[in-house]
Amino acid sequence: MAPILMSGNEAIARGAWEAGVAVGVGYPGTPSTEVLENLVGYESVLCEWAPNEKVAAEVAGGVSFGGRRALVTMKHVGLNVAADPLFTQAYTGVTGGLVYLVADDPGMHSSQNEQDTRNLAAAAHVPVFEPSDSQEALEFMREAFTVSERFDVPVIVRMTTRVSHAKSLVDVGERSEVPPVPYAKNTQKYVMMPGMARLRRVDLDARLATLTEYARECPANRVEMRDPSLGIVTSGISYQYVREALPEASILKLGFTHPLSDDLILDFTSRVERVAVAEELGPYLSLRLQVLGVEQVETGLPAIGELSPVTIGRAFGSVVPPVRATIPDLPPRPPLLCPGCPHRGVFHALGKMHAVVTGDIGCYTLAALAPLKAMDSCVCMGASIGMSHGAALAGVDSGPVVAVIGDSTFAHSGMTGLLHMAYSRSAGTVVVLDNRTTAMTGHQGNPVSGVAIGGGAAPAVDLEALARALGAGAVRTVDPHDLAATLEVLKEEAAADHLSVVIAKAPCALITRDHKDPYAVDEEACTKCGACVRLGCPAISRDENGRAVIDTSLCVGCAQCVQVCRFDAIVQVGPSCDFGGAS
Repeated sequence: MAPILMSGNEAIARGAWEAGVAVGVGYPGTPSTEVLENLVGYESVLCEWAPNEKVAAEVAGGVSFGGRRALVTMKHVGLNVAADPLFTQAYTGVTGGLVYLVADDPGMHSSQNEQDTRNLAAAAHVPVFEPSDSQEALEFMREAFTVSERFDVPVIVRMTTRVSHAKSLVDVGERSEVPPVPYAKNTQKYVMMPGMARLRRVDLDARLATLTEYARECPANRVEMRDPSLGIVTSGISYQYVREALPEASILKLGFTHPLSDDLILDFTSRVERVAVAEELGPYLSLRLQVLGVEQVETGLPAIGELSPVTIGRAFGSVVPPVRATIPDLPPRPPLLCPGCPHRGVFHALGKMHAVVTGDIGCYTLAALAPLKAMDSCVCMGASIGMSHGAALAGVDSGPVVAVIGDSTFAHSGMTGLLHMAYSRSAGTVVVLDNRTTAMTGHQGNPVSGVAIGGGAAPAVDLEALARALGAGAVRTVDPHDLAATLEVLKEEAAADHLSVVIAKAPCALITRDHKDPYAVDEEACTKCGACVRLGCPAISRDENGRAVIDTSLCVGCAQCVQVCRFDAIVQVGPSCDFGGAS
């Protein structure tokens, strides 16, 4: 079969399928999302979106416990959520192969922090493979399942944004049908009460020792001897940058980055005159070389964000022309909520209330930016509810404290926060933005939307009933496109002496086809007051005279701008009309 152009995520999915994986389960998170979306298209694999990464890891652990191979997918911050099962799964070991696909995001292109999964893997005592291109992504995934079963341990395959999304040619193979291991009761292995866990901890150390021996001969690691005057120790996408920036340098390319082989490192460094490390994020590899007493060249490579051939070239005095020249005086283009986004109505109301808004992870986090400026915090999945309760305990009184959370995020980790507020007799207000999808990561289904991973129907959680069951004293549903009604309900609930949940229910503008005829601005009626512009809709701008202009090619007819215009200057037009200031 001819090579196929595949992204790293596509290759990971293919490699898991070729390895005979039986079940794939995960939670969507950029840059890992497309793995499960591709895996679901292969026959003989059952795939599921889980409410969160912890549940996904536990489901995958159950599949392994039952004797089949399982893949669990997430981004780096998702591994924090899944750390609880992972750390103990290292003790229990596996029956069927168990592989975690974890995608780090250097540069925080779509994340609230930077993390280096290798550090967490070392703490959990589990091995790590680190591909540098799509071909390795496929091959390392296959090898990861083999290693998992051979050494009785979960394995992490660590991707980064560039490897996940870049495309390269891949030689694909056929699926290996792996027969299930018949279930056999083994409480000493799988019941981690203290007496048994102590024995498994000793056993884990023995497994790590054999994994270290494996690292010495692992095919994912290789030495590339060229000019011995400079040797670079590197891994992942940094290897590709080194090859481009320093084509004559000798390289120790580590594709298996935990546990590391001291013998392999010392053998390589003894064969070169100078040694340097090229790696993104924390000094994981360089610290190991320090422990081994290897003197390293000070490169000045940044520990924050992504590397590139240019940054590596500069660090070693090699000139690498940038791929794209910087365009001078380019105006900033801040990200905004989409035209017709139902979230805009909620944040418009909260802004008018001068509310202190504890926010959450989702595309609605963009409401923190101008012109809405209606969100005051965003920390991690589900944090909005607990933080609103904590802010109230601290006596924040500059305005009503309101928590805002998306429907998928509420199912992920918001329910326990609401339960705590009820248990603690809190009188706060929680707004659940129910746009019927997991929008930020590409419109995946979730337990609230009633859409399964393959696009078919699934049971949908009744949010109103769930909120009441968790202890909310009042539950109200609003259409966030109705600005006046939304503001009225939010004011009433924020002033009430009970725990309330307001469900702002309207579908994401990118998935609904119920778009109405667009609106345009009557130039003669427009007073340049800017009320419509302050909604932050990308379809609305100002012309050279300061009047509002609506781009009818972007407008979806949500009519939010009509409701804030006090001068009847915004009128509905046909999709092909050009009325006054319409563009």
